Amino acid sequence: MKKHQYLGSILLEKGAVGEKELAEALEEQRNSGESLGGILLRHGYVSSEALCEALSIQFGMERVNLSEYQVEKEVINKIPASLAKRHKILPLKMDDNILTVVIANPLNLPVLDNLRVMLGCELEGVLATEEEINSALDKYYGADQESVDSMIEEIDERDVTFVGGEEEADSGGETEDEAPVIKLVSLIILEAFRQRASDIHIEPLQNRFRVRYRIDGVCREVPGPPKRLQGSVISRVKIMAGMDIAEKRLPQDGRIKLNLLGKEVDLRVSTLPALHGESVVLRILDKSSLLLDLGDLGFLEEDKKRFQSVLALPNGIILVTGPTGSGKTTTLYACLNKMNKPDKKLITVEEPVEYQLSGINQTQVKPEIGLTFAKVLREMLRQAPDIVMVGEIRDFETAEIAIRAALTGHLVFSTLHTNDASGAMTRLVDMGVKPFLVASSIQGVMAQRLVRVICPDCKEPYQPRRDELMELGLSPEDVSGLEFYQGRGCRECSKTGYRGRVAIFEVLLMSDPIRDLVLNGASSTEIKERARQLGMRTLREDGWQKVFKGITTIDEVVRVTQTDIE
Repeated sequence: MKKHQYLGSILLEKGAVGEKELAEALEEQRNSGESLGGILLRHGYVSSEALCEALSIQFGMERVNLSEYQVEKEVINKIPASLAKRHKILPLKMDDNILTVVIANPLNLPVLDNLRVMLGCELEGVLATEEEINSALDKYYGADQESVDSMIEEIDERDVTFVGGEEEADSGGETEDEAPVIKLVSLIILEAFRQRASDIHIEPLQNRFRVRYRIDGVCREVPGPPKRLQGSVISRVKIMAGMDIAEKRLPQDGRIKLNLLGKEVDLRVSTLPALHGESVVLRILDKSSLLLDLGDLGFLEEDKKRFQSVLALPNGIILVTGPTGSGKTTTLYACLNKMNKPDKKLITVEEPVEYQLSGINQTQVKPEIGLTFAKVLREMLRQAPDIVMVGEIRDFETAEIAIRAALTGHLVFSTLHTNDASGAMTRLVDMGVKPFLVASSIQGVMAQRLVRVICPDCKEPYQPRRDELMELGLSPEDVSGLEFYQGRGCRECSKTGYRGRVAIFEVLLMSDPIRDLVLNGASSTEIKERARQLGMRTLREDGWQKVFKGITTIDEVVRVTQTDIE
């Protein structure tokens, strides 16, 4: 007969909990009678995933990944929604009169016994985390009216108010039926703001209405409204953003200005017609969280000095490169803020203007009326600016005018979509710019990415696996004496192990050897290798430095960077 294993012993053996934490939890259990797993979870000593794996071993039950299953409707209908939600159980599949039921607590056997009698079939229990079960319950059953009502009762209307009188203009025709939807939309926005989300994704799917928050660059699904409220919720958002609610065939853009928890926040709203309704994305622009100091962006001291030396130049082009969402705009705003002095005239051309900066002339392009980047840039040069920012160089015409401005005594900031710093040179040449103009106008290029920061509340040392070290090109002997860190996962970071983001950089300064390579039509690989010889640290190398300093993890750096070519 197999010897019974205690939960604490399993967790200790797997390295999921420390001896000190386990001892504290056991002492609390003796005094309170609460389950050991519940205590460990409440204190953030273990993750829900680790606890589920340990329970699977202790009770000999299968651990399932619900994301790999698509449950049939007839199986879902076996258990009423009220019962499933009350006991946190989910019917998974039916085979030969055996119903497989997902549970989070293996001791929840009386519920399974009652179900066996009620349904007249055999039951087999499998395990998943409570979070996974809750997400699946929302997916297959949707939020019932009771849960929607309780959600909207929680919100304090004073926490979400319009700025600039839009509320009064729009609420005159409000009916009793519309009030819950108005509160529900406010709750979705407020909760996203509380969780530090950068975007809210409202997505109509075939059988449900999905809401996701992008937090620290990663989308997380949250409980959404029932499918029947889809049209009302989307219409409410469009009204708030000043859009045409009757137009559902074409994409629309709008803006909402709100006061959330005492802070003025702008939301940029975009709608896109999709198969099962309009997909809506709200970008949260919180000016109070905007980093306007170069020191806060994540520069290591050496790169900070290199980049500041370029900012001190009187003219030329400074480019920031990277994919969408890599923090390029934040970096440009920090540069402008540093140079925003009474003796300098600064003008920007953006699409759109995300944040309004005091003392800077900001212009938003409107392609539909012919107000393009190139046209605005051409006209703004007649305003005799000292410093110009172009939101993005997208075509030859914009690139040509920007270069002409740089060569006639202006300092020009802009962004470009390339994988690394050296690729910016070849990208401009591919656009049609002459190599000698690129070589003479570019003063510096900085590539950047955003990596998640290890949560300070659950940060702990760990020993990386050999395959992780291989990603760095290192062996365990090479890192002897170095400490690596990871986040265990706690309530503060929503069990992810990460909270917040920081940038990693690749700063390429223009020099005579680099100019010669550009003039001779060298590839981006050749330019990169020469720049490294001259002291440039690549994105991945900068990432490793932040791993060694305990700021981020190996997995994060590997996730956002490409392998450097040696």
